[in-house]
Amino acid sequence: MENFIVSARKYRPATFESVVGQQHITNTLKNAIKNNQLAQAFLFCGPRGVGKTTCARILAKTINCQNLLPNTEPCGECESCRSFQQGNSFSIHELDAASNNSVDDIRSLIEQVRIPPQTGRYKIYIIDEVHMLSQAAFNAFLKTLEEPPGYAIFILATTEKHKILPTILSRCQIFDFNRIRVEDMAAHLANIASKEQVAYDADGLHLIAQKADGGLRDALSMFDQIVSFSNRNVTYRSVIENLNILDYDYYFKITQLLLEQNTPETLVVFDDILANGFDGNHFINGLASHFRNLLVGKDAVTLKLLEVSEGIRQKYLQQSQATSVSFLLSALSITNQCDLNYKMSKNQRLQVELALIKLCHIASALNLSENQVTAEDGQTKKKTEPIAVEPPERPAAAPAMPAIPAVPAAQPAPVAPTAPAPVITDAPPTPKPFIKPGLVASASLIPNLNDLEGGKKEEEKKPEYLSGESRKPFTNDQFLRAWNEYAERAKRTSKMNVFTLMTANAPRLLENFLVEVLVENKALENNLILEKIDLLNFLRSNLENFSIDIVSRLVEQTQKKRLYTSTEKYQHMVQKNPAVEEFRRRFNLGIE
Repeated sequence: MENFIVSARKYRPATFESVVGQQHITNTLKNAIKNNQLAQAFLFCGPRGVGKTTCARILAKTINCQNLLPNTEPCGECESCRSFQQGNSFSIHELDAASNNSVDDIRSLIEQVRIPPQTGRYKIYIIDEVHMLSQAAFNAFLKTLEEPPGYAIFILATTEKHKILPTILSRCQIFDFNRIRVEDMAAHLANIASKEQVAYDADGLHLIAQKADGGLRDALSMFDQIVSFSNRNVTYRSVIENLNILDYDYYFKITQLLLEQNTPETLVVFDDILANGFDGNHFINGLASHFRNLLVGKDAVTLKLLEVSEGIRQKYLQQSQATSVSFLLSALSITNQCDLNYKMSKNQRLQVELALIKLCHIASALNLSENQVTAEDGQTKKKTEPIAVEPPERPAAAPAMPAIPAVPAAQPAPVAPTAPAPVITDAPPTPKPFIKPGLVASASLIPNLNDLEGGKKEEEKKPEYLSGESRKPFTNDQFLRAWNEYAERAKRTSKMNVFTLMTANAPRLLENFLVEVLVENKALENNLILEKIDLLNFLRSNLENFSIDIVSRLVEQTQKKRLYTSTEKYQHMVQKNPAVEEFRRRFNLGIE
């Protein structure tokens, strides 16, 4: 029985052409060798399993190859190539900085650098995981790296470039390795499967490539594992079962249930996912990625961003046509919020279930929003008509009086100065109906954005204040009764800001039926402006006087600061009468 060699070692690239997914680096290195423009130090950096150490070895072998091929590849047959492949080359040295990171190890390497190569043109040193070197080792290595002998070349490799000293970086030619694309990795796995006579399907290899997250070594390790698990038949189902991956079908099924607003079945599928050993956070992140893929699949320009096999791509295209952009954006927002709250939640399963319930109701919420917008558009197109509302009930003590015809504020009827009060006849003019407080004021402040030209005409016609000819005098007590009645009505209707405004400071009656209201800040003044129409209509109707008007004045302009605490009140009393302080000290009294 032959010893088994893992695919990552057995099919490790031996030439630049066989390197997967790093053509931008291999072409640059081949041109540098061909034109004899080799740097004194190279730094290969990138994620794990993308070919950094492999490219370093191929570069070292190619530099010392005695019979380069026309395509700038090592021949593999000369003495230098054979000694390297057998691991006994005296010109190419490898150092693992993870286990040889002390200053003594670097000093030993520096001593070796002084000895010229016995075979080949160059003496090449490959230092892997160079970021693991200690600070003292870096400093000891710095001078040699800056001015090495002409026959010495250093090739450094690392996964964490940010941990290397800037002085080291400035002395190296830096090559950044990319994550290997899913398509390239799947094609490489298919090539290996063909050589090993392993049956496979494209979806299964694509899934392995996606799970590897850009690292070819991880993909080859998973490939070997699944070949053993499936008895040399790598299928989509065997990959899912062996690697414990959430199947695409779960996400397609969940999305279809969400579109159908089938909440019970959605929760049942999620329970099945948990029963299979999957984590809720992993599921919600996968669902968010699924929504992202559906959003990407809606446009031909972004379709290339889907790193899936052709069969799965067609499923995405089909389901993306059945989903709206609004649904997908809302779904992405909900899943992202669930992911943020998941780890902090004490009931993590409930977090995911709440997110799924919200997702089930996105479609109905979008439909409701569209219906409301349509209804509002239809209402704005209708001609505005006056609203007939019953007049407010009179207080029990108020005397009966004849109806007073109202005249629109914008187009008042011409009245002679000496004209008597209007007399009701058999065919009286149609009075303007009294509008109950609170119905018109708020609506009249909202402009009609759909008809900018009609807005001016409507503003001219809309009734704001009740007007008439009655100028019946009233006493201050009568005015305060009406004022307090409106304040109580505001309190009953939960308009506490209006109630506070009307009761904080007593109103003052000035000449010509002008009412002065003291307000303590701009916010209360704005509340008064909003409530002024309804308040004036109420006062004019109850007091039978249409000359009543309201003005506001800030307290800061007329009064000193209000006193709230006991200390402030006491200090104010002392200013009025200093004897109060003497009285307090004599009897040892407290302010409270």
